Amino acid sequence: MPATNLIVILSDEHNPKVAGFAGHPVARTPNLDRLAARGTRFTSAYTNCPICVPARASLATGRYVHQHRCWDNAIAYRGEPATWGHRAMDAGHRVVSIGKLHYQDSDPRRNGFSEEILPMHIVGGVGDLLGLIRDELPRRVGAMRLGPEAGPGESDYTRYDRDIVQATLRWLREEAPRHRDRPWILYVGFVAPHFPLVAPQAFWDLYEGVDLPWPKCYAADERPRHPFIDRQRRSMCFDEGFTDAAMVRRALQGYLGLTSFMDDNVGQILAEVEAQGLWGDTHVLYSSDHGDNLGARGLWGKSTMYEESAGIPMLLAGPGIPAARTVDVPVSLVDVFPTAIDALGLPAHPADADLPGHSLLALARGAQPVRTVLSEYHAAAAQSGSYMIRHGRYKYIHYAAFRDFVPPPMLFDLQADPEEMRDLAADPAHAAVLAECERRLRALLDPQAVDVAARDDQRTVIDAHGGTEAILGRGTFRYTPPPGVDARYYAKTP
Repeated sequence: MPATNLIVILSDEHNPKVAGFAGHPVARTPNLDRLAARGTRFTSAYTNCPICVPARASLATGRYVHQHRCWDNAIAYRGEPATWGHRAMDAGHRVVSIGKLHYQDSDPRRNGFSEEILPMHIVGGVGDLLGLIRDELPRRVGAMRLGPEAGPGESDYTRYDRDIVQATLRWLREEAPRHRDRPWILYVGFVAPHFPLVAPQAFWDLYEGVDLPWPKCYAADERPRHPFIDRQRRSMCFDEGFTDAAMVRRALQGYLGLTSFMDDNVGQILAEVEAQGLWGDTHVLYSSDHGDNLGARGLWGKSTMYEESAGIPMLLAGPGIPAARTVDVPVSLVDVFPTAIDALGLPAHPADADLPGHSLLALARGAQPVRTVLSEYHAAAAQSGSYMIRHGRYKYIHYAAFRDFVPPPMLFDLQADPEEMRDLAADPAHAAVLAECERRLRALLDPQAVDVAARDDQRTVIDAHGGTEAILGRGTFRYTPPPGVDARYYAKTP
């Protein structure tokens, strides 16, 4: 295939099940649905870490978290290892970012971009220090505001996303025509549907009076019990702020409204791609950095290896991409690197020979590699490292040791049990599958050694900021402010 432009559109915290193209009964995502119909949908797509900063570093570098060592939301990407943007710029291509990146700070050439427009990085170059404390998990009480604040209106994030749309439209109209001599890459990073669950009124109203699906296993006596998840739920105490069923419904309505708001923003970009006549030589990739539990099992936010959190949407359209096709081969964010190189028609760099990803362009056109996809988590509310592999029909979740014991693994047959209602890890009939999954995980990494490496790096950062007590004294960190917004609002709970 001839070289093409590439537009990468990344949302934040989009649960892969909350979209019309995914079969959700009420979610209104007409623009993403049309993109899926125009191209190929990857039905088994995963983040490489269910939290923002590490996931985005994996997308950029094509490497797993234990390889790039951006472990959490306080240890962010700062120029090494090389990204697909570096490779493209070295070959003379223009690479532009607009919106959220969540790297260390704004340094375009170091970060792998010719230009950063409206960049959002970790707050103050410091980020979420509270997430570094993992031996005795702090209570992140700011999380309890999730339910009470849900409702219609505008937030700093919705206003920021509107600015990102306008900047993207301007770039496509004014800058893209100036760079027709060789293909370019445009990265667009939205924040929605990330909390706060405050949706613009028009999109909130789409779900007013609609019978919204209730979160599965939400009642206290229905929630699965596991030592890792139980401790995580106590630390990331989102659900403790909910007072009644009406508040749960408002949170769901807010998330659905934000998803439709994000879809509308994507639609504006796709319409401009059409208006500028770019579809003939441009591929468009849509995905998200991770999902959101949305109340399932009493969990909100991300940070778990359940499908709602570790799963992500992945859509690809453009020249040579089959329309209305689904691909079940497991994929992940590390596949964006070889996809970008493939789109530009560049030869693989010798230093990238060990990258684990595959080009999504090739997969969409029929390549069928046997794959083991990896996700790992070493961040907020995790008392040990957690690791997930997807191999064939099975999902295997492994936990590094706590101080006093090793949490049991989890095993799900996603073909027979797509909602992950039955953990098969203790089932003797699946002992061979469990052993094979653990073997495949250990072929990729040593779980305990990686856990130690993460903690060592995190301890170094903790010490650099005055130690655990000093960090606890800063207050509850909630989420990163967009450019120009006072960060103190996010770092303290009133």
